[in-house]
Amino acid sequence: MPLPFWWLLGVLFVACLCVGMTLPTVPLFVAGTLGLGNAWAGLAVGIAFLATILSRGFAGTLTDRQGAKVATVRGLFCYIAGALVCLAAGLPGLRAIAAYEVLLIGRLLIGVGESLVAVGTITWCIGLVGPARSGQVLAWIGAAIYGALAVGGPLGIALYDRLGLAGAMAVATGLPVLALLAVARLDGLPVMAAAQRPSIWRVVGRIAPQGAIVCLQGIGFAAIGAFFALHFRAQGWAHAGLGLTAFGAGFVLVRLLFGGLPDRIGGLPVAAASLAVEALGQVLLWSASTPDAALAGAFMTGLGCSMVFPAMGRDVVHRVAPPLRGTAMGAFSAFQDLAYGLTGPLAGLLADRAGYRGVFLVGTVAAALGLAIALGLWIATRRPALTSH
Repeated sequence: MPLPFWWLLGVLFVACLCVGMTLPTVPLFVAGTLGLGNAWAGLAVGIAFLATILSRGFAGTLTDRQGAKVATVRGLFCYIAGALVCLAAGLPGLRAIAAYEVLLIGRLLIGVGESLVAVGTITWCIGLVGPARSGQVLAWIGAAIYGALAVGGPLGIALYDRLGLAGAMAVATGLPVLALLAVARLDGLPVMAAAQRPSIWRVVGRIAPQGAIVCLQGIGFAAIGAFFALHFRAQGWAHAGLGLTAFGAGFVLVRLLFGGLPDRIGGLPVAAASLAVEALGQVLLWSASTPDAALAGAFMTGLGCSMVFPAMGRDVVHRVAPPLRGTAMGAFSAFQDLAYGLTGPLAGLLADRAGYRGVFLVGTVAAALGLAIALGLWIATRRPALTSH
């Protein structure tokens, strides 16, 4: 891999620490400090992903037309603004509802930042390395993202316990500033002109099956990100911040060991095997009676979630022309964002009525549905080859 590729991975890692620090701290702040319910906590987590969904089309178009560097830089500025607004929500003197409203604005800005940075860096990295190694590129990118989430979760909770939300967000504000300094050292890629640009909906139609698989896979991670810490504290278990760490450890381990597998054997078999492992991890979380069993479930969920995005993303890259790559990856990523955005508030309503364990049962069912779709597509793609013999 060329040196600029590793610089971009570092940029992505540092930027995503900002996201990782907010995932467990936001629900703790909303449900604990502000005294609002789990549904409100889930909405505060999920609204950032809603903003990401709604801005994916813009991020892809901006990347294709003005370049990946422009999208990445604008996204980092959104991260900075969002973290500052979240900091303001944690300052003393605000009423609970006012603090919550300010927090939602900050989360929306962070969601737009995530959209721009992710699409920009993914397209930039694929442009540097080439589409033939797109599966490996996406594997490394995911390792950077979820490695940051693994570190950011316990870091955010540690800062939150000592400094409150405002202190944690003050640290989160400085992270994208460091990433901006690194991006300034890198040369952008030339922008490729497209003779004809189809609508975003036509692009979505071409990648919908792959997107649906990624969407269903993302529910398990979203459940851990939004409710693992609350589940641990409700049970009276220590180390609530280690849920994302356990998930991220499994996630990064598989990416490091098997990152090139989709390029070698294809995306669908990798996705099918991965979703089976994720379903088992969610079952373990649902049935866990000890913190060690719950952490093992989070780790296994990370193992399973790890390769679904690069496996399906590889297929997406090969289904579109290079000048539309940013748009396609933006649309594809929006399917995963949809899972993250909906899981928080809907699972929060479920948690209020049935407890936190039910959230992980939903994750189990979602992974099983994703597995069924992946197996169906895999069988359909193999059928012509089988019938020709």
